[in-house]
Amino acid sequence: MHAGLKITTFAAALAATFGTAYGVGKGLGPVVEDSTPPRHESHSEASPSPDGGGGRAGREAEPAGGLQISEKGYTLDLETPRVAAGRPAGLRFVIRDDSGRAVTSYRREHDKELHLIVASRDLGTYRHLHPARAADGAWSIPVDLPRAGGYRVFADFTPEKKNAENLTLGADLAASGPYEPQPVPAPNTTARIDGYEVALNGALRPGTAGELTLKISRNGKPVTDLQPYLGAYGHLVALRSGDLAYLHVHPNGEPGDGTTEPGPAVSFTATAPSSGTYRLFLDFKHDGKVRTAAFTVRAGVAEAPATAPDGEPTDVHESSGGHGH
Repeated sequence: MHAGLKITTFAAALAATFGTAYGVGKGLGPVVEDSTPPRHESHSEASPSPDGGGGRAGREAEPAGGLQISEKGYTLDLETPRVAAGRPAGLRFVIRDDSGRAVTSYRREHDKELHLIVASRDLGTYRHLHPARAADGAWSIPVDLPRAGGYRVFADFTPEKKNAENLTLGADLAASGPYEPQPVPAPNTTARIDGYEVALNGALRPGTAGELTLKISRNGKPVTDLQPYLGAYGHLVALRSGDLAYLHVHPNGEPGDGTTEPGPAVSFTATAPSSGTYRLFLDFKHDGKVRTAAFTVRAGVAEAPATAPDGEPTDVHESSGGHGH
């Protein structure tokens, strides 16, 4: 995760053995730290979507990441493949190498060894988590799944190994319970949360890099004292409706670089892997608390999005819930 672009495309397979549904939640817990200095590494370049959508962005596309639970000699072993919605549970997983051993050494990126993104298949629930790693390599974090439904777990990490590449592995997580599918929220260019208003400018375009700028205000006044969170003034994740193609984009600039201001605007460069509907999630920190503003945009579709009302139903996280440390 660094200045620029991270894109990986994920399979849309659901676990067919569960007749009810699936889910994830939120949690807390300190990550085991190491002495490696922070690095800003990118994810794989845009890759063609499963339906043939564009994504080469001016260069030969690399193999898509996240389509597999195993890639380049590493496997995401999700030891908690199912939980019950509405009940506290522990989410546990291990990253294993090609010999089956648990990986215990990682490069730090954005102040963490591993970033865990969990999102519901209907894009109504989103979590950016930072689980704790035990000495034996097992990662864990408490979760409290808000709804039954299908969820995808994304583990984003780089092994501490010479010439190791950043990887994003994916797995499905199931939460049982009565399931009622929800539509993706309507397109919007303004999101409100806890008295903050975040305005989105720019467009997400298929196959073409473009700038997205998000301006943050509070009670009608621009916020000019954003606080660094994971080494940046904001983090943006985009998920494509349908197969949950995953884009994680770091802001253009970072705190302390001499040019990047602490608000009110935070800008990103991103490329959509194809036309379609995407859900954007912006994490930002102010007054000691991390909040998330959510947007729905349509890449390659010309329309005028609406402003989201207060109390938007999307179950985005705050620092006390979805941001696990």
